Order: sequence, then C-alpha cells, then structure tokens
Amino acid sequence: MLVHTNKMISLKGLLFLISLFNQSQSQAWFHAKSSHQANLLNLDQLKYVSGLSDMQRFDVTVDPILVPRVVGTPNHARVRQYIMDQMQSLGWDVGTDKFTADTPRPHGKKTFENIITTLDSNAQRRLVLACHYDSKYTRDGNFIGATDSAVPCAMMITLAKDLAPKLDQLKKSNSQVTLQFIFFDGEEAFKDWNSRDSIYGARNLARKWESTSYPAQNRDGTNELHRMDLMVLLDLLGARNPNFYSYITSGDRWFQHSANIEQRLRGANLLSTSNQIFRNDFAPGGIEDDHIPFMQRKVPILHLITTPFPDVWHTNGDNKSVLDYNTIDDLMKILRVFVVEYLQVNV
Repeated sequence: MLVHTNKMISLKGLLFLISLFNQSQSQAWFHAKSSHQANLLNLDQLKYVSGLSDMQRFDVTVDPILVPRVVGTPNHARVRQYIMDQMQSLGWDVGTDKFTADTPRPHGKKTFENIITTLDSNAQRRLVLACHYDSKYTRDGNFIGATDSAVPCAMMITLAKDLAPKLDQLKKSNSQVTLQFIFFDGEEAFKDWNSRDSIYGARNLARKWESTSYPAQNRDGTNELHRMDLMVLLDLLGARNPNFYSYITSGDRWFQHSANIEQRLRGANLLSTSNQIFRNDFAPGGIEDDHIPFMQRKVPILHLITTPFPDVWHTNGDNKSVLDYNTIDDLMKILRVFVVEYLQVNV
C-alpha cells in the first residue's frame, strides 16, 4: 500500500510538472505573438520589394477567376481547383475544409469547401491572408465579382509567386512564423444577409479550429486558432481610389504599420497613384465579413476593405472593366512589403 501511494504521488507530481511546462510554453508563445515586431526595410530593400511587381503575371492569374462562381456550380469547382493547383505548384501545403450546410429556400443544402494553403505547416505561428472565392448568386447568373473577390484571390496568389524564392528561403530557415492563405467559401448570402445566411465557410472553419487542440493533446487549452498571429482579410479591392479605415482595435497596430508602409513607398516615389489609401482616422463601428467569427474568438484582425464600397458593388458592373491596374499594383506593393517585414524575410 505504501509503495502504491508513493507511485500515485510521483505520478501526480509528474503531471503537475508537465502542466507547469505546458503553461510556460504557451505563455512564451502568446508573448511572442503579442510582442512581435516587423523588421523595417531600408530604402534599397523597399525598392527591391516594390520592383518585384509583374502586372502581366497578375493579369494571367486573375483571368481564370473572373467568371461567375456561385457555390455548387461547375465554375465554382473549376476556380477552386485552379486556386489549389496554383498554390501546389509553388510548393505550399494545400488542404480543404469541406462541409454541408442548409441555405434558404429554394437553394437547400449546399456543399462548401474552404481552401487552406500554408507555406510551412510545421511552423507554430501563422500570418494569415484571407479572402473569399465564391461569387454572389443572382437570378441572371452573370455576376462576376471582380472586386468581390476575384482580385483579392489573384493578389494573394501573385504575391506568393512574386516572393517565391524568398519564401522558400524562409521555409528552409525553420522560422516560427509562416505565411498561410485562406480562401473562404460561401461568404455571400444566397438571399438576405444575416447571421445564418452568410460567411458559411468562415463560421465553419472558426468553430472547427477552436475545437482542434494545438499541440495535440495539450493540457492548457490552446487550439488551432491560437496559431494565428493576425488575419489580414482582403475584400472589395481593385477599383480606383480605395480608402481603408481602422475600426478593429485588435489589428490597429498593424493598420498603422500598413499606413507607414504606404507613406514610405510614397515618399520614395514608388507608388503610381496619388490617392491616400490608408486613412489615419480610427472609425469604430463594424463591417460584417469573413473575419467576424474569428474576431469573436479573439483572433487579431486587419480588415482591408474599400470604404465606402465600390459603386459597382453587387451589380453586374463588377467585372474586369472596373479594375484599375495602377491601384492594384500599389496595393500589392504595400502588401508585399507588409508580408516581408512581418515575417522578417531576408531581402
């Protein structure tokens, strides 16, 4: 009996020590996230990263996405496969989150499939860029959604292509922070936007990752969502004269950093347009989009969405003709610098 008791005490002591170790590990992890600093580029490095622009590459990338792509249609499946093929060709890990959900009558049950692509799945933390790849259902079936959100999809894919050699080096360095892209499905409402008829993919993935422990079988309650340093959500991009405002406190630090990137690029005459994109005003309020279920679960959010919405929003006029390539080029320069500085990529 005495020996058995000692074994029990030893086991409890071991479990206690493991618990303390796990807590210290998670505390260090959370501190690294909250205290993360960008590595600012000097002028020569800014010129190099901005000089990676290739709008012909962007044009070739966006064209296959510029089709109606309503959930459940052949075009939707083709675009999904195209995005996956593009990212796989760059050596990224590609997976999907497939599920079914009820939609309003007469649309019924639909199958949705988020696309999750990760530069280095072994890295503990992620800088996440996200957008949606579905387009809105309309009766005539002609809505393309160039800004909403074919262009954001193509911007992300093109960024991965532009930075491919540098990102490959980052992956080989075993950095603790990697780059992850999420292409959400089912952002658009089938009937009227509400909490049940919208952001189907984002709601499902946020729930799924919240219930998925990371590391596996840990005792401190951390999950896949805790791996996300920041979600940068892109939406309604590509038309002339976009304005971004900071309205989410958790991502304001990185909004200000983005504004600083724009100022540095503009000061070096590396941007083509004269419109100030990042506005200094903090505008408390809210725009419902794919970030909501993640924000509700305490994921820091940087929401890059044109405010006010483009004039062609949810009309058949949201097609390639509305796109301004100088604006897109400037947005991509800012985004490239942001990614390079955040991930501390060696350039």
